Amino acid sequence: MSEPNASELNGAVVTVEFVRHRNALLVRSDLSPLFTDYYLHLADHQLKHTPEQDRLFKDALAAFALHCAARPMQEHLAWTLSLQEPRLNLFLAGDNEDCTVTGRLFTENVRPAPENVFYSDLVPRRGAESRRSVVNFSGPDIFAAVAAYYARSEQRPVRHFHLGDDVYGMLVSHPDCDMAWFSAVDAAALRNLAAAETLAPIDRRLYRWFCGCTQQKILGAVAPAYRADPEGLFGGGETIRVQCPRCAAAHTLTREVMEAYLVQGRKSGP
Repeated sequence: MSEPNASELNGAVVTVEFVRHRNALLVRSDLSPLFTDYYLHLADHQLKHTPEQDRLFKDALAAFALHCAARPMQEHLAWTLSLQEPRLNLFLAGDNEDCTVTGRLFTENVRPAPENVFYSDLVPRRGAESRRSVVNFSGPDIFAAVAAYYARSEQRPVRHFHLGDDVYGMLVSHPDCDMAWFSAVDAAALRNLAAAETLAPIDRRLYRWFCGCTQQKILGAVAPAYRADPEGLFGGGETIRVQCPRCAAAHTLTREVMEAYLVQGRKSGP
């Protein structure tokens, strides 16, 4: 992989290449800029995870970023991985038009279920109808879960590789893939693949951690509950703390701001 230039240091550069004569797609990235922004986000909003939770989310974020880079530019994507042991939900969302990703952990009110469930939601272009795939998987291995999703929903094999530090790779089979090679190649071979195989560059994208949640959006989401039961929502207090459902960022809302938002909405309404 080539080194990012100075303008690319605020995001993770993801390269997509085709492995000629093997008929496979190779997606690689040093994801350290993306992970750094994610950890800064946790610190900014005082979010704490256990080491196990952190490892699971980091693996999911790596797999999701590489998956986004392998998809068309106009797509909007989301994954939810619902695990039973440990019991938590991992949520990832990606905007391929802006090349941004975000996500969060849910550890409360996670429903018990007989199996782990992988939900994949896809909007092929802005304004189009969302499509959902649902796949069951076993165990807490995130990369194995993504492989199960690819096998059953994408209907093609995929392999993930941790290539050292924060560098990750994803190999996706295409029609007429050399499956003996695909199954046998290891991380060491993948690090030096250009020396043994012919790689054709396809794409190069810069992915950033970004949600886009604002107080106005959170007010809009909370407004129906406030109209229905303001006392129940605020519990007798003057402020409430609301987490963004996409990235868990904390937003503090006051009754005064909530009322002003509703008044403004009535003034601008039909």
